[in-house]
Formats: sequence, C-alpha cells, structure tokens
Amino acid sequence: MTDCGIGISAELVHDLLQDQHPDLAGLPVREVAGGWGNQMWRLGDELAVRMPRREGAPDLLRKECRWLPVLAPRLPLPVPTPVRIGEPSARFPWPWSVMTWVHGEPLDHTSISRGDHAADTLADFLRALHVAAPAEAPASSDRGAHPRKCTDGFEYFLRAITPGGLAADVHAVRAVWDDAVAAPEWAGPPVWLHGDLHPANVVVSDGTLSGVIDFDAMFAGDPAWDLAAAWLLLPAGAGPRFFEAYALADEATVRRARGLAAMKSLFLILMGQNGDRGLPGGKPAWGPAGRAALGRLTSGFGRSS
Repeated sequence: MTDCGIGISAELVHDLLQDQHPDLAGLPVREVAGGWGNQMWRLGDELAVRMPRREGAPDLLRKECRWLPVLAPRLPLPVPTPVRIGEPSARFPWPWSVMTWVHGEPLDHTSISRGDHAADTLADFLRALHVAAPAEAPASSDRGAHPRKCTDGFEYFLRAITPGGLAADVHAVRAVWDDAVAAPEWAGPPVWLHGDLHPANVVVSDGTLSGVIDFDAMFAGDPAWDLAAAWLLLPAGAGPRFFEAYALADEATVRRARGLAAMKSLFLILMGQNGDRGLPGGKPAWGPAGRAALGRLTSGFGRSS
C-alpha cells in the first residue's frame, strides 16, 4: 500500500496508461522488485512506470522529470529519462512517470569483475556529471552537508547495528569518520550530483558498470557525496585508478568522501539487518554490500583504495 492508502497493482498501472497514455497501454506490465519511495513496473522491453508510494516521493519524481532531460545528453552511461508524465487523477492522487528502462543487473544482486574498466567508467561518468550547477538547481534537505554536520546520523547508524554486524573494527571505522570531520570544507561551486550512489542504484553488464538509475536524490553541492561511490561500488584495489581517472578531487575532498562512504556503508548494513529481521523497508542484499565497503575503507585507510 502507498502512504495514500492505494495499492499499486498491474491492473492500476494499465488503467492509468489507458486513461492518459493509451498508445502505451498495450505493452505488457511486470512488477520490478525493490524500490524505496517508488514502485517500478516494467513496461514492455524498453520502458518503466515509476509510481510514488511514499509521502515526499511525488516531489522527487517531478524533480527527476525536470532535470534528467537536461543532464542525460552529456552523460556517458545510460540513465532513465522521462518519456511521459502521468498526472494525478481520481484513480491515483499523485503524479507518476514513464521512463526509459536501463538494462543491466543491480549491483546489490551481482558483482563487478572488471574492476579497472568499472573504475574508468565511473570516473568518466562523474567527471561528466560534476559540472557547476545553475542557481536554480535543487538543493537537498538531508544530504550535502560537511561530514561534521552528519555526526548524529553516523552515530545513530553505528549504534543501531547489532554487535558483530560490522565485520570491521569499530575503532578503524571511527578513525575514518574522524578524519573526514577534520577535513576542510568544499571550496568550489556547487556541482551536479546524483546524491545516492550505492549498489542498488547502479546496474552491471559484462562485469562492469553499464548504467546509473534512481536520480530522485539529485542536488547541487560537494562532489564528495558522489565520490564515496569509489568504496561503495568498486572492488578492492580499484580506488586509486578511479581517483587518477577522475583527476578533480583534492586531498580534502577524498577525506570527506571516505567518511561519507563509511556513513553510507553503515546505512547499508542497517538496512540489511532490517531485511534479515523482516522489517518494513529492509533490504537483505544491502548488508553484505555495506560490510564489503567498510572492509575496503578500513583496510585502505590513508590511501584512496
């Protein structure tokens, strides 16, 4: 059920298409597992219907539809781009969208075997994305701050994980975080950011990154928030190649990114823990991804790997 009390079904999706975009209503509709603020439905082979199911998600969907057509043409990987926008109606009170489908397997259900290629691909993608954003670019209410302003969140995630759930030395994790807190602020202009790069928001084909999805967190700010992906996404040993290819991150930015990667890893572990317990919103596959990222962070502390 959505927050508005309406169950999203294949029948509802078909009926909405029939009402507002009848030329697409003949395509088969198949539910896609996963999703957080939105429920995804595959529409034929090349499209997807994105249906908000939580309060706040409709505004994020409109943000995607406003800005993805601006960003997508210059990005070197496939990203979902809006094809149609569904308007609120008596059947469904929130806006919804039809997006292009990005082919590949989400990284939280597979692995990267071509680490060097993935490092270069991620660096190329983020170099293309991280350009100065216009004044009207969206800000973020829950992301984008310097790590020192996120300490409450870091501490909450760390406390909420059950003893033994980290598979990493707590002191080493704290050392990574403390170093990020001590790093200087971002001094450059706000740049475009994906904002939520983690294993469920990228897809893999042939052992390497092949697409980036779920841009509803996009905002303008400190690139460290995206550069945390070097540890969250790439296999061990690929970090130095990534930062060499990206070539835009100074030492302070790498330090902030490393700390943010630690905080995000804790969040992944916590969501995995919730999934193992069968709690709403839990993601069992995220726990192993978070623990692996923490292992890369703590074993390579002091370097970019």
